Amino acid sequence: MAQPPEPVPPVPEQPPLPAVARWLLLLFAGLCLALGVIGVIVPGLPSTVFVLMAGWAAARSSPRLYRWLWHHRLFGSMLRNWHNGGRVSRHAKWSASGLMALCAIVLLLIDIPLWAAVSGCVSMACVLTWLWLRPEPER
Repeated sequence: MAQPPEPVPPVPEQPPLPAVARWLLLLFAGLCLALGVIGVIVPGLPSTVFVLMAGWAAARSSPRLYRWLWHHRLFGSMLRNWHNGGRVSRHAKWSASGLMALCAIVLLLIDIPLWAAVSGCVSMACVLTWLWLRPEPER
């Protein structure tokens, strides 16, 4: 039997935003969502971070878009996992690790200053350390 959908968390109480700010946040949410969709298709472009930013902006600009994202078959799990303790799936961790390793190899093979390649690799190593320390969703 299918489980009922998880309820959408309440949007944090905030003072109302001016209409221009809401429209700008909605535009930002749309842009992030588009980049997240492209990231699902294009290897090397992250989708999770863009979906999380889209959820943040939608929660402040469009409750309807936020509800749609929360219940979406593909994007909803990312938002729910993050909401439930900043959790990141093991699949996302391995995908990020593989793509960052590929990027590190490219950085070390192309003709750029060594300090730039090392800086990029160190930055990616820091992000991966943080990512692997994030809890994983319960099964």
